[in-house]
Amino acid sequence: MPRLRREAVLLTAAQQLGGAVRALEAAVAYARQREQFGAPIGSFQAVKHLCAEMLVRVEIARSAVYAASVTGNPAEVAGAKLLADEAAEGNARDCLQVHGGAGFTWEADVRLALKRARLRAQAWQRAAGGAEVLADGHIAL
Repeated sequence: MPRLRREAVLLTAAQQLGGAVRALEAAVAYARQREQFGAPIGSFQAVKHLCAEMLVRVEIARSAVYAASVTGNPAEVAGAKLLADEAAEGNARDCLQVHGGAGFTWEADVRLALKRARLRAQAWQRAAGGAEVLADGHIAL
Protein backbone atom coordinates (compact mmCIF):
# COMPACT_ATOMS: atom_id res chain seq x y z
CA MET A 1 0.00 0.00 0.00
CA PRO A 2 1.52 3.36 -1.00
CA ARG A 3 2.43 5.75 1.80
CA LEU A 4 -0.12 8.46 0.95
CA ARG A 5 -2.95 5.95 0.66
CA ARG A 6 -1.91 4.38 3.97
CA GLU A 7 -1.97 7.81 5.61
CA ALA A 8 -5.40 8.53 4.14
CA VAL A 9 -6.71 5.23 5.50
CA LEU A 10 -5.24 6.02 8.91
CA LEU A 11 -6.72 9.53 8.96
CA THR A 12 -10.11 8.12 7.99
CA ALA A 13 -9.80 5.63 10.85
CA ALA A 14 -9.06 8.54 13.19
CA GLN A 15 -12.18 10.33 11.92
CA GLN A 16 -14.20 7.20 12.53
CA LEU A 17 -12.80 6.99 16.05
CA GLY A 18 -13.85 10.59 16.67
CA GLY A 19 -17.33 9.81 15.39
CA ALA A 20 -17.55 6.80 17.70
CA VAL A 21 -16.50 8.90 20.68
CA ARG A 22 -19.03 11.60 19.79
CA ALA A 23 -21.83 9.04 19.48
CA LEU A 24 -20.90 7.64 22.91
CA GLU A 25 -20.92 11.10 24.46
CA ALA A 26 -24.30 11.93 22.88
CA ALA A 27 -25.84 8.68 24.10
CA VAL A 28 -24.58 9.11 27.65
CA ALA A 29 -25.70 12.75 27.81
CA TYR A 30 -29.17 11.85 26.56
CA ALA A 31 -29.44 8.88 28.92
CA ARG A 32 -28.67 11.16 31.86
CA GLN A 33 -31.19 13.80 30.77
CA ARG A 34 -34.18 11.79 29.50
CA GLU A 35 -36.56 10.46 32.13
CA GLN A 36 -39.04 7.63 31.82
CA PHE A 37 -41.18 6.17 34.63
CA GLY A 38 -39.80 8.81 36.98
CA ALA A 39 -36.13 7.85 36.52
CA PRO A 40 -33.37 8.75 34.04
CA ILE A 41 -33.19 6.14 31.30
CA GLY A 42 -29.50 5.77 32.08
CA SER A 43 -30.48 3.97 35.26
CA PHE A 44 -32.04 1.12 33.27
CA GLN A 45 -29.88 -1.95 32.77
CA ALA A 46 -30.47 -2.20 29.02
CA VAL A 47 -29.26 1.36 28.44
CA LYS A 48 -26.26 0.82 30.73
CA HIS A 49 -25.25 -2.22 28.69
CA LEU A 50 -25.55 -0.33 25.40
CA CYS A 51 -23.36 2.48 26.71
CA ALA A 52 -20.82 0.03 28.15
CA GLU A 53 -20.55 -1.77 24.80
CA MET A 54 -20.07 1.56 23.09
CA LEU A 55 -17.21 2.42 25.46
CA VAL A 56 -15.52 -0.94 24.85
CA ARG A 57 -15.69 -0.42 21.07
CA VAL A 58 -14.20 3.06 21.44
CA GLU A 59 -11.29 1.92 23.60
CA ILE A 60 -10.42 -1.01 21.32
CA ALA A 61 -10.49 1.22 18.25
CA ARG A 62 -8.52 3.94 20.05
CA SER A 63 -5.73 1.51 20.91
CA ALA A 64 -5.58 0.22 17.35
CA VAL A 65 -5.54 3.70 15.78
CA TYR A 66 -2.85 4.93 18.17
CA ALA A 67 -0.69 1.86 17.55
CA ALA A 68 -1.07 2.13 13.79
CA SER A 69 -0.17 5.82 13.86
CA VAL A 70 3.06 5.01 15.67
CA THR A 71 4.18 2.06 13.55
CA GLY A 72 2.70 2.88 10.14
CA ASN A 73 2.59 -0.85 9.38
CA PRO A 74 0.09 -1.46 6.54
CA ALA A 75 -1.45 -4.43 8.34
CA GLU A 76 -1.92 -2.41 11.53
CA VAL A 77 -3.38 0.51 9.58
CA ALA A 78 -5.85 -1.85 7.89
CA GLY A 79 -6.79 -3.39 11.23
CA ALA A 80 -7.23 0.03 12.79
CA LYS A 81 -9.54 1.09 9.97
CA LEU A 82 -11.62 -2.07 10.36
CA LEU A 83 -11.96 -1.60 14.11
CA ALA A 84 -12.67 2.11 13.81
CA ASP A 85 -15.34 1.46 11.17
CA GLU A 86 -17.01 -1.09 13.41
CA ALA A 87 -16.86 1.26 16.39
CA ALA A 88 -18.28 4.21 14.46
CA GLU A 89 -21.15 2.30 12.88
CA GLY A 90 -21.94 0.29 16.00
CA ASN A 91 -21.89 3.33 18.26
CA ALA A 92 -24.04 5.33 15.87
CA ARG A 93 -26.62 2.51 15.81
CA ASP A 94 -26.57 2.18 19.59
CA CYS A 95 -26.81 5.95 20.02
CA LEU A 96 -29.92 5.92 17.85
CA GLN A 97 -31.25 3.10 20.01
CA VAL A 98 -30.72 5.12 23.19
CA HIS A 99 -32.40 8.15 21.65
CA GLY A 100 -35.32 6.04 20.45
CA GLY A 101 -37.71 7.64 17.96
CA ALA A 102 -36.32 11.11 18.69
CA GLY A 103 -33.03 10.10 17.07
CA PHE A 104 -34.64 9.77 13.65
CA THR A 105 -36.18 13.23 13.61
CA TRP A 106 -34.78 16.15 11.63
CA GLU A 107 -34.19 18.07 14.86
CA ALA A 108 -31.72 15.49 16.17
CA ASP A 109 -28.21 15.31 14.73
CA VAL A 110 -27.90 11.73 15.92
CA ARG A 111 -29.25 10.41 12.62
CA LEU A 112 -26.33 12.00 10.79
CA ALA A 113 -23.76 10.01 12.78
CA LEU A 114 -24.82 6.72 11.20
CA LYS A 115 -24.88 8.20 7.70
CA ARG A 116 -21.41 9.68 8.14
CA ALA A 117 -20.01 6.48 9.64
CA ARG A 118 -21.30 4.42 6.72
CA LEU A 119 -19.94 6.91 4.21
CA ARG A 120 -16.47 6.98 5.79
CA ALA A 121 -16.45 3.17 6.02
CA GLN A 122 -16.49 3.10 2.22
CA ALA A 123 -13.71 5.71 1.89
CA TRP A 124 -10.13 4.72 1.04
CA GLN A 125 -10.47 1.14 2.22
CA ARG A 126 -13.56 -1.03 2.36
CA ALA A 127 -13.91 -3.89 4.81
CA ALA A 128 -13.04 -6.59 2.26
CA GLY A 129 -9.91 -4.76 1.14
CA GLY A 130 -8.86 -4.14 4.72
CA ALA A 131 -9.31 -7.78 5.63
CA GLU A 132 -7.19 -8.74 2.63
CA VAL A 133 -4.37 -6.36 3.60
CA LEU A 134 -4.58 -7.59 7.17
CA ALA A 135 -4.38 -11.22 6.05
CA ASP A 136 -1.43 -10.47 3.76
CA GLY A 137 0.35 -8.77 6.64
CA HIS A 138 -0.06 -11.79 8.88
CA ILE A 139 1.00 -14.24 6.20
CA ALA A 140 4.18 -12.25 5.51
CA LEU A 141 5.19 -12.47 9.17
